[in-house]
Amino acid sequence: MSIYNFKEIEKKWQKAWDTSGQYNTDTSDKSKPTYYCLEMFPYPSGKIHMGHVRNYSIGDVVARFKKMEGYNVLHPMGWDSFGLPAENAAIKNGVHPQKWTMSNIEEMREQLKLLGFSYDWNKEIATSSPEYYKWTQKIFLDFYNQGLAYKKKSFVNWCPSCETVLANEQVVQGECERCSTTVVKKKLEQWYFKTTEFSEDLLNDLDMLDQWPEKVKAMQKNWIGKSHGANVTFKVDDMDKDITVYTTRPDTIFGSTFMVLAPESDLARELVKGTEYEETLEKFLSKMNALTEIERESTEIEKEGEYIGRSVINPLTGKKMPIWIANYILADYGTGAVMGVPAHDDRDNEFASKYELEIVPVIDEDDKMINSGEFNGMNKDEAFDSIVEKLKDQGRGQKTTNYRLRDWLISRQRYWGCPIPIVYCDDCGIVGVEEDQLPVLLPTDVEFTGKGESPLLTSDTFMNCDCPKCGKPARREADTMDTFVDSSWYYMRYVDNKNTDKAFDSELVDRWLPVDQYIGGVEHAILHLLYARWFTKAFNKMGLTKVKEPFKNLLTQGMVLMDGAKMSKSKGNTISPLEIIEQYGADTARLFILFAAPVERDLDWSEQGVEGCFKFLNRVYRLVDELKDVKGDTNLDNLSKEDKEMRAKVHSTLKKVTDDLSVRFGFNTAISALMELVNELYKYKELDSKKDFIIREAIETIVVIISPFAPHIGEELWEMIGKEGSIFSIDWPKFDEKALELDQVEVVVQVNGKLRGKINVSPNVSQEEMKEIALEDTKIKEALSGKNIVKVIAIPTKLVNIVAK
Repeated sequence: MSIYNFKEIEKKWQKAWDTSGQYNTDTSDKSKPTYYCLEMFPYPSGKIHMGHVRNYSIGDVVARFKKMEGYNVLHPMGWDSFGLPAENAAIKNGVHPQKWTMSNIEEMREQLKLLGFSYDWNKEIATSSPEYYKWTQKIFLDFYNQGLAYKKKSFVNWCPSCETVLANEQVVQGECERCSTTVVKKKLEQWYFKTTEFSEDLLNDLDMLDQWPEKVKAMQKNWIGKSHGANVTFKVDDMDKDITVYTTRPDTIFGSTFMVLAPESDLARELVKGTEYEETLEKFLSKMNALTEIERESTEIEKEGEYIGRSVINPLTGKKMPIWIANYILADYGTGAVMGVPAHDDRDNEFASKYELEIVPVIDEDDKMINSGEFNGMNKDEAFDSIVEKLKDQGRGQKTTNYRLRDWLISRQRYWGCPIPIVYCDDCGIVGVEEDQLPVLLPTDVEFTGKGESPLLTSDTFMNCDCPKCGKPARREADTMDTFVDSSWYYMRYVDNKNTDKAFDSELVDRWLPVDQYIGGVEHAILHLLYARWFTKAFNKMGLTKVKEPFKNLLTQGMVLMDGAKMSKSKGNTISPLEIIEQYGADTARLFILFAAPVERDLDWSEQGVEGCFKFLNRVYRLVDELKDVKGDTNLDNLSKEDKEMRAKVHSTLKKVTDDLSVRFGFNTAISALMELVNELYKYKELDSKKDFIIREAIETIVVIISPFAPHIGEELWEMIGKEGSIFSIDWPKFDEKALELDQVEVVVQVNGKLRGKINVSPNVSQEEMKEIALEDTKIKEALSGKNIVKVIAIPTKLVNIVAK
């Protein structure tokens, strides 16, 4: 008997697939229905990890199964290859980001090939290649010309020591992660995408996504944050100035006793200018610089503030309300000003209680208005409209709808990103680069010091240019784009990645999109998935595609854990996929990662589980090797009970696996069913009355079922049983309904959870009939002798459990 030599088998079939172009997809082919299977592409760090293995194994099963179902399957892979780690490596090790990135891509591509994933490598893209970012730049210019890209001043994290802008993830407990200097807020001109242009569409079209996890849709809905309320205008006392706030509770305006401003807002600075409170503001701002936005928004943070010497007039009570700055108000939310209603808002209440500000309740326990003048006694909902109407009559308010969603800040003061194709001319102002001058290439003559606003500023050859309009000397934009821009449209480029005339052909994209199945971590629920949706809507508006949503079905797989904790290098609890491949083979790694837990749940790594999957593959290999030459013509006459049960097991397993793959992504239960089938065949082949055609049918079914999960051994076994061509070129088999119709089925009978006998019943037996048959069985009567029956539990065609005392 031959031995399962996984190293030779996997090497053999990976070479065969590569040589034959097995997984290459002609996206222009209209002869078959399309199916687009996509996993979120990785950042090329140089090493794949178990999270990658899980994500990509899930997608690979789907892609292989759909191909066998007769679809023209697109299953591409590429690299999200711009990003800060490459720039940090350049600063630390003196290696150019391009060289570091390309080396990592080469390494990771080979690692992915070792796992036997069915990727069409002809569709490979890297977002840092000029062939890709040329079109990212063209898209930016299209957005700019459509008014969807614009520039404005905004606050950034600034490290005074490194003299550079830091991303939020580079700020650790208020300090620069590189040098531990306290980070401050600095206002710079920044580029934005107008995500708020499609706030309503992004919200409403969530209803179209019925194959998305509800938790992801809920997260996006909350992030978009649609609310109904009113803009209310307060007059600043002793100043010719108004302050407008947005509130969802205009019915509580009689209980508004103070106003709170974001300390970094222009409004706060304007109000204290030339007063003794300027120093108060600056000191408070210094304290705020040590906090992130997330910390300041947290309900747990202790509320802090300072009075800034000004007041506003409540438009309905006429009372003066002191103006404070506070740590829980942010400048870029709404107007950066909030009316404090401490009796009816927890944060305002905590703040007012701490600083002994007036607290006035205006709604009682029955939702009736109190302390609200002419509106007393009204229901609060009725008062909402009436109060807004009164404010409107006074020219001090109006009903409005607001969104929490803000425009997307895409400027990054980094080198290793897509250059923003904008030129600044003294005469012409902001000018977009002409399309025939794209791509604006990243220069090679830059210095990576970790200091300064952007390494691009160190390159005179890059920064100095001619104005595209007037030809006079001009300067290029030194910012690059957020890497989320690159990943917001890559799924469209895959469809048409060799196009040199445009980002993609609209007809091809309209045929292939939306992506039929998208797979990735739930941590991308807000940013990446929302930005990709926004891009699609922008393209739709510009007539580039008819598609309105990028991803039809979304699967968010769970994490891979070690002893209940997320695998991470810092914890020293990582397992290298390469070590598992070396010791057990890629098919074992894939089978375990798919079998150990439902795909949407976290998976706890188990060495014993890996060994178990390896033993199972060996067991299947031995079984097929032993029975590979068994032949036999199909003859359904004169089948014994055992023959019928074996055929029923074959076809019920095929039915279950088909349902699990096409409906539920129940990969773990599909593999479990396959294991049961293998066990049954081991028993059946030892019977004297066995039928060769049933054995042959079972073997072929086992080989087909195992192939999407463990493709190398699937191909090897297919060849071993004398089949020609790739197993992934055949049609997925259909189960035989008639084979499922047994004369009788065997049911286990337990007494107090212990096996006491077995009974044979009709497949259509009812629960009551099962109970009666079990209780009449001689062995069961003996087991129940002297006991009183408490209850009888019956699971049709499966189990009877009798509880007795």
